[in-house]
Amino acid sequence: MVHVHSIYHQMRNIYILQCSSNIHGEDMNVNLGTPYEAIIAKVIKKEYAGNQTEVIRQALLLYDRFLEEEEVRLVNKGIEIEMDAIKSGKLKTKTMDQIKKKYRA
Repeated sequence: MVHVHSIYHQMRNIYILQCSSNIHGEDMNVNLGTPYEAIIAKVIKKEYAGNQTEVIRQALLLYDRFLEEEEVRLVNKGIEIEMDAIKSGKLKTKTMDQIKKKYRA
């Protein structure tokens, strides 16, 4: 089983290499290893992408979207936890007027 964390680091390294190659005007050369090369070949064979660069770009975009969605999910989970605490009375709230009075003095 491939861990998301290790995929993130590999994709981040590819991104760093891409940025570095753009800055220095050099070609990028990345050795992903056999399992990843097989995936890239399969994606190209099924005509989801035309070449290796396209596959990597698509993977990076997909992973970026995944990270953004994960961040939203975590924020929503935090809000849900806070709302449950408010509803149960474990967390007290104040009105805006109460806050204004406290900090205007």
